[in-house]
Amino acid sequence: METITGNSQKLLWTKRILTVILGVVIWHLPVPWDITPDAWHLFAIFITAIIGVLLEAFSIFTASIIALVAAVLLKVLTPKEAYSGFSESFILLILAAFLVAKGVIKSGLGRRIAFMLISRFGKSTLNLGYCLVVTDTIIGPTIPSNTARSGIMYPITHALSLDTGSLPTPEGRRKTGTYLMMTYIAGQTISSALWLTGMAANPVGAGIGAQFGVNMNFGNWFFVASVPCFIAIALIPWILYKLYPPENKYTPEAPEMARIGLQEMGPMRTKEWIMGGTFLGMILLWAFSPVLNINLAIVAFLGLAILILANVYTLEDIREGGGDALETYVWFAILYMMSTALNDMGFMKILGEQLATYIGGYNWVSVYVFLTLLYIAIHYLFVSQTAHLLALYAVFLQVAVSAGVPAALMAFMLAFATNLFAAITPQASSSNILFVGSGFLPSREVYKQGAVVTVLNTVIFLLATPWIMWASTLF
Repeated sequence: METITGNSQKLLWTKRILTVILGVVIWHLPVPWDITPDAWHLFAIFITAIIGVLLEAFSIFTASIIALVAAVLLKVLTPKEAYSGFSESFILLILAAFLVAKGVIKSGLGRRIAFMLISRFGKSTLNLGYCLVVTDTIIGPTIPSNTARSGIMYPITHALSLDTGSLPTPEGRRKTGTYLMMTYIAGQTISSALWLTGMAANPVGAGIGAQFGVNMNFGNWFFVASVPCFIAIALIPWILYKLYPPENKYTPEAPEMARIGLQEMGPMRTKEWIMGGTFLGMILLWAFSPVLNINLAIVAFLGLAILILANVYTLEDIREGGGDALETYVWFAILYMMSTALNDMGFMKILGEQLATYIGGYNWVSVYVFLTLLYIAIHYLFVSQTAHLLALYAVFLQVAVSAGVPAALMAFMLAFATNLFAAITPQASSSNILFVGSGFLPSREVYKQGAVVTVLNTVIFLLATPWIMWASTLF
């Protein structure tokens, strides 16, 4: 045992040393194009942190902390710039939603909802996966933030994982938890692409598309997206189930056990009613936030305050179980800050423009496919779908139109792609963060399974190009 442990430690430190060496090499490479030295050095720190996580040399939390320290000590960023991510509204939303989700679980409401779903759909883990994806798709148009939707669905998914025999441990998470968590993340890439209001950046893309003469409204967005999205919804849970099967596949006894569990729980208790009312109120405020002009994070903090005042979720609970929420908040804030800083320094735009120049002279079909694949692959460097769209959408659309690609086809495809790549990394979308911080879904699984989901999404939508091209010209 000691030998095995010693070998594991040696392997771990070998990976860490190799990661650092690689980072030093990237740092000292000649700065390409018109990128500034600071932008290149920040890229070296950022990409080294990501590589360290991929190699399992560091946890994503540790890699982020080291990256933050390096960026400040090496004077790539000022302290003010380095800490800016911690004040971002949507990152605070994640923290508050994480704590509210724990209130849903602690109150017993999450367990009750899970029992109700299991009693109806729980004969197989695959059925539960489809149940999560379809539920998120139905509520997609009413919640204008995929991060807010993940705050709604996370406690339900967490409770389903626990009540189908899974635990957030290396030994227990593969029973059902890893599959259910990853299936939800994968499914949300499609539910967000299906609706114009399914993700915050979608209307921004529609606005940019209008500058190129492309009409993208709620009705025609849904019509154009419908065929590839419905195909993806049907395939994704099944393919993940086949490629990364949960250990507990069939649970024929689960529905009856769930019904017994509901009977043992009895009628809803006061804390459940308070939790349910608070949760419903948050959903309604999130749904009508554009009309009421209410900040999404404030809604989550309001819900948290009500739960604390009602003694549903106490300060003691936060002290005892808030560590994972804080850890998730810290690493995501750091990576988001670094990605945003790279964008502000012009790194992302220059990269997109330079890569796009290599496609001159090719026919428009080749340009269309290449730009779509490139737009998706570059998201490994981003920690925000909205930031990615703002940095590259107009650039790629202009290049495509200049090469003869139909404007409507490219505009819709790039807008859809901004959702399709949301599972490519743990930090690819803020909506992933609660699930990655659950203990059921290690970062390496997201990188591995997320790559499969992204490839599958891309293939489905590229094959649907004739439909997208035809449907986008009808309105």
